[in-house]
Amino acid sequence: MTAPMVGFILNLMVKCDDDVLDQVFAALSDPTRRQVLEALGEGSQSVSTLAQSHGMSLPGFMKHLRVLESAGLIARLKEGRVVRCTLAAEPMQEAAMWLSRYEKFWGERLDALGRYLYHQQELKKTWHPTPPAAGLNGQPSSSSVSTTPPRKLSSRPGPTRKR
Repeated sequence: MTAPMVGFILNLMVKCDDDVLDQVFAALSDPTRRQVLEALGEGSQSVSTLAQSHGMSLPGFMKHLRVLESAGLIARLKEGRVVRCTLAAEPMQEAAMWLSRYEKFWGERLDALGRYLYHQQELKKTWHPTPPAAGLNGQPSSSSVSTTPPRKLSSRPGPTRKR
């Protein structure tokens, strides 16, 4: 196989993986679909049993199942007149692997943030600011800006003209 052909195949594989991840994350973005997957984690169930706990019409619930099935997260099996759903965890494992790539990145960032906050806390222990000046009511002012009291008006308003 030539080098351009290998590159094309690898690019195609990455694109296919991206499409699968897009579908998995889109399917997981809805709370109803996440609840369905959680219920199927305990074992396969019939469509009617799954739909009962969601309080929606069967056609509306079937749309959610189609999204999960197209993402490869569930499999539907017909046994006579009953359609049963089972969990297919492989696509979620791929999504978990994708997320784990960023776990190290975020772990390092959070560790750096922790060190920074610890350093800031230590600086506050050694720095003792001067107490704030008292305000008009005798209490310390919460503002660092000084204010002047409002000016008094010169006199009361004059009489108004009656018509």
